[in-house]
Amino acid sequence: MKSKIGLDFNKVARARNFASSIANDVNSFVSGFTTTAVERTLCRLTGIDGVDAIGVPLPNVVVDSLKSKGVLGDGVLYYLTNASIASGKSFQEIAEEIAEKGLDITRFPAAERGIFEAKLSELVAESLGRISANRNKREKFISEHGEGEKPYLYVIVATGNIYEDVIQAQAAARQGADVIAVIRTTGQSLLDYVPYGATTEGFGGTFATQENFRIMRAALDETGRELNRYIRLCNYCSGLCMPEIAAMGALEGLDVMLNDALYGILFRDINMQRTLVDQYFSRIINGFAGIIINTGEDNYLTTADAFEEAHTVLASDLINEQLALLAGIPEEQMGLGHAFEMDPELENGFLYELAQALMTREIFPNSPLKYMPPTKFMTGNIFKGHIQDALFNMIGIWTRQGIQLLGMPTEAIHTPFMSDRYLSIENAKYIFSNMRSIGDEVEFKEGGIVKERATKVLNESILLLEEIQKEGLFNSLEKGIFGNVKRSRNGGKGLDGVVKKENNYINPFIEKMKGGK
Repeated sequence: MKSKIGLDFNKVARARNFASSIANDVNSFVSGFTTTAVERTLCRLTGIDGVDAIGVPLPNVVVDSLKSKGVLGDGVLYYLTNASIASGKSFQEIAEEIAEKGLDITRFPAAERGIFEAKLSELVAESLGRISANRNKREKFISEHGEGEKPYLYVIVATGNIYEDVIQAQAAARQGADVIAVIRTTGQSLLDYVPYGATTEGFGGTFATQENFRIMRAALDETGRELNRYIRLCNYCSGLCMPEIAAMGALEGLDVMLNDALYGILFRDINMQRTLVDQYFSRIINGFAGIIINTGEDNYLTTADAFEEAHTVLASDLINEQLALLAGIPEEQMGLGHAFEMDPELENGFLYELAQALMTREIFPNSPLKYMPPTKFMTGNIFKGHIQDALFNMIGIWTRQGIQLLGMPTEAIHTPFMSDRYLSIENAKYIFSNMRSIGDEVEFKEGGIVKERATKVLNESILLLEEIQKEGLFNSLEKGIFGNVKRSRNGGKGLDGVVKKENNYINPFIEKMKGGK
């Protein structure tokens, strides 16, 4: 492919080589550890659900019982499978007995290998079958009814009440939205458990629960049939329950998940060891389920200057890409993130933003890139904000982004009303139609702002990736290399949930899901 902006693809390959080395180094660490979240995910995938008498999720009850005995390194599937074979009870029944009677599942004898493998294979196949059915249902719906053109129009709902969210989501779909993201309640990423059931109270968003996922998926399917097009549902599998929420989304037919390898470390102070182990399994699940992951590089530009630190976004995109490939996610499911976040007072800022968006599109030609709107410099002047969003939409269609998270004119004032959302969708639809082919028509001059900017950002990214490759990702995060945020390898939340794998450890989902369908 010839670059429209003069990118040297030999340099791009060099950048990818550094990112690949960084990702392989991380995976070497990840392969030796599990976490409480990973083990709870395995409980959910093999049918354990519900809560105990005081509302503690049963996956937490099972995993905490093993952790308290110091045997979690053997893996929850080892003990549950042996207990099930010896007792003749299902995993769900065993979990309920642990909760109600304090059953000790470590006392059951190890089953004969062939029986053990047959039992576990049956449970894994059942779980994979359910996830595959959801993927097939999505693909069948799209083949029969179609969906919106890219860039997908992506909007958010965030009432705190799942039933109110449904009303707003269906209205947004009728207004033209292609992706509905249900924003999580503030602070859920720091909960080391997943709340249970339908919820009607949240702050700044709605709890991510499996029942809430089911309710919203059913509502969007209903509206999709009415509109004769598929509506995608997005949520967040980040934080201390990253792989658990990925599994819940896969089991309930979600389409898009916020699933960044570094976001929780940098912006929620979740321990880096915990996050990097969790992201691997969560991405394996998303890859198998056909779920598009979105990464959060845009956040770097809210804590650091968007003009000066653009190269950190590209470097992180490349690292996220390589970590996703190791987890079996194809490029077509990598919604790598970037953003329109420069100070609007910066002269020629539009050209710099255009250069970076073109650069990102050329470097990741098969990715449904997620482009984030202006937020840092939005003010109470809704008219100026609407213009900023219009410029953002122009670049979105010009550079063929995959997912356009629409900005709202009231971004800096309040949670958007349905009327605000309508104005944003109208803005994007008008610009996308009116400027549909502008990217095919315009060329850029040698030595001009656009070409020079793209080359500069790429060169700085290569230098940064080379530095990270020499230091290692862990040391680099400790030095604050992304977003000017420093994190300790042994600090943050969730480190006590990281456990070294022992000889009995088994997780067949990794092999079965990875790269499969």
